[in-house]
Amino acid sequence: MLIRKQFKFEGAHIVRNCSSQRCRENIHGHSYIVEVFITSDKLDDGYMVMDFCRLDKVKEFIESFDHSYSLWQKEPPDLKTFVYRYNRRVAEIPVSPSAEGYALLFTYVIDKILRHTERVNGEGNIQLHAVRVHETATGYAEAFQEDLKLARFRLKDIHFSEGIVAEWKSTDWWDKLLEV
Repeated sequence: MLIRKQFKFEGAHIVRNCSSQRCRENIHGHSYIVEVFITSDKLDDGYMVMDFCRLDKVKEFIESFDHSYSLWQKEPPDLKTFVYRYNRRVAEIPVSPSAEGYALLFTYVIDKILRHTERVNGEGNIQLHAVRVHETATGYAEAFQEDLKLARFRLKDIHFSEGIVAEWKSTDWWDKLLEV
């Protein structure tokens, strides 16, 4: 069985090395919709794949990008300095923040979150099926489990500014993921 949970965030970025001059040379933003698809081989005691409230860490992770600047780690130092000086919320990430980059990054992290979510209600073999990131009303990128082979980064390559971390209910979930 398959379930879908939708999240939203507003974010800004520059997407370097793309063919569009506007996109690669200018800070711009989008209203993103992120769809998370989860499967299981059985239903839990409440006849659900899993209770959506159990996705609280997924929500917190995705909300870390809301009203944030997504800074590609390969940006030049002068831009990094500028971004951190004038933005309280910065997510420094190891991929260019294209829809495809986000889809792969989110798949990577959400997969780890789900693998480390305690089973409390007879849940079955819960697995992340896909993450779909809508960048515009007409376009999205979708990453699947098999796309994780494209990930050339690790969790420790993702850095959230103090302004983001300060808004988390707790850092325990992130700290535990980093330990694994």
